[in-house]
Amino acid sequence: MSEDAGTGKRPAGTGEGPAGTGSERYAELAGTGPYGVRPGHALITLVEPHPGHEYAYNRWYEDDHYYAGATAMPWMFAGRRWVATRDLQELRYPEKSAVARPVGTGCYLSTYWVTEGRYDEHMKWTVAINKRLNRDGRVYQDRTHVFTAFQDHEVTVYRDGAAGPRDFHALDHPYAGLVLQVIDAEGSGQRAELLEWLRARHLPKRLKGSPVAMVTVFRPTPLPGDRMTYVKQVEGVDRLTLLWFLQEDPRTCWDEHFTGLDAAVAEAGSGRVELVAPFVPTVPGTDRYVDRLR
Repeated sequence: MSEDAGTGKRPAGTGEGPAGTGSERYAELAGTGPYGVRPGHALITLVEPHPGHEYAYNRWYEDDHYYAGATAMPWMFAGRRWVATRDLQELRYPEKSAVARPVGTGCYLSTYWVTEGRYDEHMKWTVAINKRLNRDGRVYQDRTHVFTAFQDHEVTVYRDGAAGPRDFHALDHPYAGLVLQVIDAEGSGQRAELLEWLRARHLPKRLKGSPVAMVTVFRPTPLPGDRMTYVKQVEGVDRLTLLWFLQEDPRTCWDEHFTGLDAAVAEAGSGRVELVAPFVPTVPGTDRYVDRLR
């Protein structure tokens, strides 16, 4: 709480901070509503910097946007960036993806957790702050949003049951890799069937004996109508997004554990895989991997 220099007095106006900032409402807003630690919602955003802008984009995101455009906001309590170097991009499938066109597009992935039950409050803030950042010239334009969506948490499946980190730890725990999987249900109303198959049968089988500690499953929600125009509206209303958290580099276990995910889903008959894409974590504050994107 700021004070007038040398007087020991708070500024006139609100009695709770600088006049005109509305800061008196912070205690009121924090004093009611959900405040658990579960990741009830997520922001998952896959972005491609335009050719020749890789270093500038990475510095803007690392030095400004990760904070001012994301984690500084209310109820967004964890975040992590991931990167796909050229060799990781080449592992992606299917070749014809409804998400990434071509399938290797989108070399940076950012993932954020939002407190359960606080989606509406967070969205009001994020729309407002991004309008302000854009107006103030703090939004990097030479990039393309490949797959950007706020998502609601459906289920987390753990390899080791109650042992090990929980999903609310996932973006802080030093996982060595992550695989993004996007599945579209075969038809309207079949997403619930697909989700139950994943939860009860497919994921427990895949995780057993694997380097994958957990898989979080989300479903995309439509973006607000007043979103920034450079972010396209969510496609695939019957879609599920899976984040596989790995304890080793995805390149070391790709053939054994991640090939054939599309065939397994197709055989189950309730969905089709539109993207399977591996990533490794970025090193915050550095340009590591930027020279290996192309």
